[in-house]
Amino acid sequence: MADDLVARLDACTAVIHKKAPGFTPKLGIILGSGLGAFADSLERAVSIDYSELPDFPTSSVHGHAGRLVLGFRGLVPIVAMQGRVHFYEGYAPWQVAFPARVLCRLGIKHLTVTNAAGGINPGFKVGDLMAITDHLNLSGFNPLVGKNLEVLGPRFPDMSHAYDPPSLEVLRGAAKVDGVNLREGVYVSLAGPSYETPAEIRMLRTLGGDAVGMSTVPEVIVASHMGVKVTGISCITNLAAGISKHALSHDEVSETANLVTGTFQKLIGRFLDDVAAKF
Repeated sequence: MADDLVARLDACTAVIHKKAPGFTPKLGIILGSGLGAFADSLERAVSIDYSELPDFPTSSVHGHAGRLVLGFRGLVPIVAMQGRVHFYEGYAPWQVAFPARVLCRLGIKHLTVTNAAGGINPGFKVGDLMAITDHLNLSGFNPLVGKNLEVLGPRFPDMSHAYDPPSLEVLRGAAKVDGVNLREGVYVSLAGPSYETPAEIRMLRTLGGDAVGMSTVPEVIVASHMGVKVTGISCITNLAAGISKHALSHDEVSETANLVTGTFQKLIGRFLDDVAAKF
């Protein structure tokens, strides 16, 4: 597959350019479980179902609409993914990361990744927003395994600043202006789809994790590989096993994401306005 990845990317972007002629996005955003409503606020938007795009995987998970939205926030062109796919849905690593590569291939300068996550840090509460400062990839896979294509990026990309520090400063400033109590921490990525056991959560906390989920890291890895700056935000939609007093469910994840959507959209909007000026 690696040999024809560039051809697959170009075929996909060609369809996007045909449906949105002349549109070159400056910023990209991937919207996780229950967080897709932000894309509906974009102006002069063109919406494309993932099923219309060659090689673009479609999600089977509730809360992921499965649409690519290209539009403007003011004068800034933005491409937004309403939903993503996950390794646990049966996709190969390259397929999980393919949509993020498409956004980068479209020419974005900065990618914002968002997700719903379980809170590991005992100081976190349900509904908190957490800026991702770093991650632990414990999923068991890396989307860069296999032949490397130098046209996309180096064989051994540096991940020292996978989450762009200057952009994190912009996010902190946006949160301060909006009065959002923005948490910060390390995101842990596991393969899923089963939730973690209490023993696993204790282990992850010992390793330095603050929140846990089943996405995001593959997208961050390929964006870094392609030289695109990244900012990450987790919505703490539930407390992890052993911390929570009740059984975990995806319904709880979706319900909490819906409750904080106003705060989330306000913060994301201000952040994108501010970070656009940096690129």
